[in-house]
Amino acid sequence: MKFIVAIAFLAILGSLVSALVFMMRDGRNGQAKSSKMVKALALRVGFSILLFICILIGWKLGYIQPTGIAPGQ
Repeated sequence: MKFIVAIAFLAILGSLVSALVFMMRDGRNGQAKSSKMVKALALRVGFSILLFICILIGWKLGYIQPTGIAPGQ
């Protein structure tokens, strides 16, 4: 499960970096701006939602155990 979470996190960061690259490159030299940045950010949101759902499912199935301070201490 940790492997899936790490891969999803890297996909989120990769799509965020690609959105930054598209933002910096598009619109130069009088060219029209493309919608590549919007698609990359939408993909990032989709990956984030998928990661959240995977974490919830992993917790519900017992693959992920909560740690930390117990309630009432």
